[in-house]
Amino acid sequence: MRRPLESAQYAAAEYRKALKAHGIVPSMSRKGNCWDNAPMESFFGTAKAELVHQRRYPTREAAKRDLFAYMEGYYNRQWIHSALGYITPEQAELRAA
Repeated sequence: MRRPLESAQYAAAEYRKALKAHGIVPSMSRKGNCWDNAPMESFFGTAKAELVHQRRYPTREAAKRDLFAYMEGYYNRQWIHSALGYITPEQAELRAA
């Protein structure tokens, strides 16, 4: 049986208070608006196609190491993104600093 997602928990006062205390700005849009998740879904789709589905990992730790190396060594430093004006995430971060 599927359990419904309780999105109200993310709008709860205590949750928002904890985020604020840690300097975190939540990203929430209206109900039914999928754009907040689009960048992460794009990343995970790319990572699965280029990395995860091409290998068999003996342990969870091996998978974590491989995914970290992919993210930091390739995806953030070499992969250009149309949403960033065809630059890498690393370049975008440097420009924003």
